[in-house]
Amino acid sequence: MSRTLVLWCPDWPVTAARQAAGSPPDRPAAVLEAGRLLAVSAAARSVGLRRGLRIREAQSRCPELVVFPHDPRLEARAFEPVLEAVESVAPGVQVVRPGTCAVRAGGLSRYLGGESDAAAAVLVSVADAGVPGARAGVADGPFVAEQAARTTNGTAPRTRVVDPGAAASFLAGLSVEVLGPLLGDPAAVDLLRRLGLRTVGAFAELDGSVVAARFGADGVRAHRLARGVDEQRLQRREAPPELTRVVEFDPPLDRVDQVAFTLRSTADAFVAALAAQVLVCTGLRVETRDDRGGLITRTWLHPRFFTAADVVDRVRWQIGGGGLAGPVARVDLVPEDVVPHGEQADGLWGGAPDEQLHRALTRMQGRLGHAAVGTAVVGGGRGPVDRLTFVPWGDRPLPRRAGDRPWPGQLPPPLPTTVLPRPVGALVVGPDGAPVAVDERGVLSAAPTRLRISGDRPREGWPADWQPIQAWAGPWAVDERWWEDDAAGRMARFQVVGVDGSAWLLLVDDDARWWVEARYD
Repeated sequence: MSRTLVLWCPDWPVTAARQAAGSPPDRPAAVLEAGRLLAVSAAARSVGLRRGLRIREAQSRCPELVVFPHDPRLEARAFEPVLEAVESVAPGVQVVRPGTCAVRAGGLSRYLGGESDAAAAVLVSVADAGVPGARAGVADGPFVAEQAARTTNGTAPRTRVVDPGAAASFLAGLSVEVLGPLLGDPAAVDLLRRLGLRTVGAFAELDGSVVAARFGADGVRAHRLARGVDEQRLQRREAPPELTRVVEFDPPLDRVDQVAFTLRSTADAFVAALAAQVLVCTGLRVETRDDRGGLITRTWLHPRFFTAADVVDRVRWQIGGGGLAGPVARVDLVPEDVVPHGEQADGLWGGAPDEQLHRALTRMQGRLGHAAVGTAVVGGGRGPVDRLTFVPWGDRPLPRRAGDRPWPGQLPPPLPTTVLPRPVGALVVGPDGAPVAVDERGVLSAAPTRLRISGDRPREGWPADWQPIQAWAGPWAVDERWWEDDAAGRMARFQVVGVDGSAWLLLVDDDARWWVEARYD
């Protein structure tokens, strides 16, 4: 695991806007975006203002509030001196976003005598650059290191070092809100809270297959990070040279919007070339040159992966940060960290769907009806049919029953792949040819030896005659809804495997009547 040092400047949008406007630091201030507070200063928080508040409510609580518009270019430009200060101590700085950057801690800590001393040196350099309130965290990987920096108390030494191998225990007590940017869906954190998962540790204790079924690829990566496995550094791969893209401007361009517009097609080609090799970029190095020989190089990190729009934004921020002496003559896009697309891609069962898939399913839904096209969501219950909820396409994927509640008698894994909407009759006999029965104590009258599935027209691939049973497991008693007259009665489930390798999930009642409920493919 790569040791990483992350520098975090609290409330950076407010700090950058305040520096540009010359506003006094002790007056409550906030940055506004789309009618809501995007960031607030410490003075504003002390009077009850928080991110997400509408501007009218914020001003009613604090009439003296100073409001600035959100300006990413201003934030990037103001962060440039901070990056230069970090580079004077630790070369190879990587920008997570304006206000947050990361460096490798290994060599720096060995040179300066320890990780705490290395973080202190970075903070001193940044304070000399005019940002005295920065904080630092050192941990296994950039995600844990950033959370360490964010959990410092703001007083000297404003540094937190998480010991190697202790990432999971450190993250366990944090609020599940820190996973919000990783899950990609603003409603995901609210869903976790309603499921009773209020800490990162509670989320980490979930079974990985359950997380994948509910939250898709984004959830899987968030689950790994919650367990302290930061694979952004572990799976570092060198991108092939042909994936680098270079754009030369003739004549050179002196406006940022002109550069961004011209670069858009190249950014699309850059992302498409990665996709052609089933890769996505998580670390991008952008080199910008002016017509006088000036060069600015920055490495940008992304919590998921870069899209074409993200690439253009980073170039816009970098040029807007200043440092070039003349018009822009050339831009190089170099993918430094790439990972397989399957580990980060959105899919049908989680995350944002592919645009073509979304359009096709939406068109089909318009023809067949809203409830005719959907996906299956796995939730709580005992049997496979009870656990599946059909959710119409476009609706929030919530199951009928919560999966975090206790379900005594729940079918153990692995779950079947083919679940029948209605069980099909069957017959299971013992060595003497008599039907196998299960008494109220769960004791079998005989060991199951043969299986036959009823029906005039058996499904394709299903045995049409008696099938010898090679192995079986069970019974798992099902005694539910005993208070309902029409649903009373005990049942039991079995898993059986035929000599041909086919595997089945069977149901049997008190009268030795058998059904096929599902099949394992």
